[in-house]
Amino acid sequence: MAAAEGVGLMAITDHDSVAGLEEGEAAAKAAGIAFVPGIEISVKGGHEMHILGYCVERSDPRLVQASAEFARLREEREGRIVVFLAKQGIPITHEAVRRHVKGKVTGRAHFARAIVDAGFAANTGEAFRRYLDIPEFKSVDRPKPSPEHGIALIRGAGGVPVLAHPNTLRMDSAELDAALAELAGLGLQGLECHYSTNSGGQTRLYLALAHKYGLLVTGGSDFHGEDVKKGVEIGSGINGSLKFDGLGVEERLWALAAGNRQA
Repeated sequence: MAAAEGVGLMAITDHDSVAGLEEGEAAAKAAGIAFVPGIEISVKGGHEMHILGYCVERSDPRLVQASAEFARLREEREGRIVVFLAKQGIPITHEAVRRHVKGKVTGRAHFARAIVDAGFAANTGEAFRRYLDIPEFKSVDRPKPSPEHGIALIRGAGGVPVLAHPNTLRMDSAELDAALAELAGLGLQGLECHYSTNSGGQTRLYLALAHKYGLLVTGGSDFHGEDVKKGVEIGSGINGSLKFDGLGVEERLWALAAGNRQA
């Protein structure tokens, strides 16, 4: 799909998992696409903070062990979400959710699809807004590592930690500035300044903050498939909203990764 859309450089950064990297790398090689192995680790902070890890060693023992623990916590959470939704008046069964799980790990997106199937939301976005992305949901969510732990895990696996999609953190500019100062002190090395749903003003702010803290500028469409993130096209965002060609970023990512592996 990426090749058909003219993508020349792509990363796979599954949530809390490196399970798809071997298959993804082989497919990218066959399609003539430069490939960056990655992960996206959910950590404590803001509304929902995600740290991208680019150029990670997928066989790193600590990363593999952490991914297995993340999967266990997601599986453990599944029952709590079923009970939570039942209290919201949505009788979703485990079977209805697992119908959408192609891998081994159940995530909120799978619940969102089951909610849509049951007629309680028109699309997955509405399912998240009404049920899965509300303050009450935190009572059933899984425990998450600290940003310091997430960053250390990525760098320990030879990867480059990058703060993902800052526009989802629900921070104003001063709060984000303070957060980036702290994260940079913990070893953060990049900021995803270019993103499918950014406004022009947001992108300018993120570029200025990346410059201020010496962070590598990255970008991504955050493609999840039409049924999860409607309208987001792989490599180009929403109606061409992703204005980022990635020139030079691959070389800079691998250079930073090389430094982390020597540390």
